[in-house]
Amino acid sequence: MAKAKKRTTKKTATRRPRQAPKMLSDLFLETLKDIYFAENKIIKTLPKMAKAAQSKDLAAAFNKHLRETQGQVKRLEQIFKMLGKPARGKPCEAINGITDEGAEIMKDFKGAPALDAGLLAAAQAVEHYEISRYGTLRTWAEELGMPDAAKLLQATLDEEEATDHTLTELATSVINLEAEEEYRDAA
Repeated sequence: MAKAKKRTTKKTATRRPRQAPKMLSDLFLETLKDIYFAENKIIKTLPKMAKAAQSKDLAAAFNKHLRETQGQVKRLEQIFKMLGKPARGKPCEAINGITDEGAEIMKDFKGAPALDAGLLAAAQAVEHYEISRYGTLRTWAEELGMPDAAKLLQATLDEEEATDHTLTELATSVINLEAEEEYRDAA
């Protein structure tokens, strides 16, 4: 029985250069792009939500947050500038999903007693996403030795938390109660 000969072959493919390991600074930049996309998407979505809202208070809260969001985008652009990078977003499937849910609520509950409660819930989902992102980015900025970026991110985080608080107050003091009352009246 003949023994099989071991064959050695040389790789003919060109070797790819090794990629540098991904660092926290890379993750910071990618997350910054994510929230930049999200904020710009929110700028397009808030006017639609304000128009759909039946409550004047809720519409006013959406319009106020629209103005804040425009300022938040400017802060993000300042941070990109600090990094020497262009202000560019990358598609954020999380915010796309949340805003799609809001659009579905506007369509499915148009004119219904629960519309404002649904809009408010969708807005709070956005706020909670943003609070998570800004808290993380602020912490990373501190850890990366970027105190100016951390201050800008903290300012935005403060606004997002205040908006969430305002929405909670609207929900518990007016919106949810009105939706429940209208439901009882119809029953």
